[in-house]
Amino acid sequence: MSTDPARSPRRALRLLAGAALGAAATRAAYTALTRRPPGVAGRSGNELWDRTNHRGEPVTLLEGPAFAAGAAAAGLLAPGVPGRVRAAALLAGAGSGVLGGYDDLAGSGASRGFKGHLAALAKGEVTTGAVKILGIGATGLAAAALAGSPARTRTGRAADTLLNGAIVAASANLMNLFDLRPGRAIKVGLLTGTPLALTSSGSAVVAAPLGAALALLPEDLGERAMLGDTGANALGALLGLAATRLPLGPRLAVLAGLVGLNGASEFVSFTKVIAGNPVLNRLDMLGRRPPEPVRTASEPVPATPPAPA
Repeated sequence: MSTDPARSPRRALRLLAGAALGAAATRAAYTALTRRPPGVAGRSGNELWDRTNHRGEPVTLLEGPAFAAGAAAAGLLAPGVPGRVRAAALLAGAGSGVLGGYDDLAGSGASRGFKGHLAALAKGEVTTGAVKILGIGATGLAAAALAGSPARTRTGRAADTLLNGAIVAASANLMNLFDLRPGRAIKVGLLTGTPLALTSSGSAVVAAPLGAALALLPEDLGERAMLGDTGANALGALLGLAATRLPLGPRLAVLAGLVGLNGASEFVSFTKVIAGNPVLNRLDMLGRRPPEPVRTASEPVPATPPAPA
């Protein structure tokens, strides 16, 4: 009998239940966090979590902690997830989220990308981004080891752990590279995670993060909040963990794609590539506010109407 979730009513119900738990837990976390933003070391919550987006408008980074917390809580409760995979998902999602949060709150942005952080390390400077990259790499390996491998030999299990850990870490980093415009990272997560939910033998692990991401999409598209490193790294790590449940051939293809895209990001702007492709641009703009019109130097700026007396 097929175990494909698309053909199994029981598996489909489990996936729906996991997604519903992820959505409910994340909305509850987001409501609680934004009602009373947590402060640290004497800094108020608003000062700590408020940022300015690409339009120059204020947004909150609390979407990220809400995603990480909601996906973690739902992952512990979601039905149909083996115990080892459940623990690995908690480690991958929460660990990547915490490391991303460290970069969100303590990072200066002076060094960017692998090249920037490696250059800083060569000068003896340990950036928050370097700490995050190394930490997510270690977290990915630990999660992969915890999830286990079907290989029968010690060498096979070690190779599986290295391969799967690289997938988790590379996926976490890549998702963060898409979090540059409203809704983009969540759309990428939904587009890549849905096939995993339908085909992967470990598909149940992806249900909760997909539900959590979908629940936050209106806030992200509305430009009221953004995932930040906290949420994007956690989302990517959980999608990567789901991909590690695929057979060996597809896993190797996934890793090759992740490495290629991460490498390309050092030389190519994803935003420019997306804007230059009609199909990708249409998907990217779906549900978003239209861009502000570009005014020439000679074009008059509309006068602001006077305030009522």
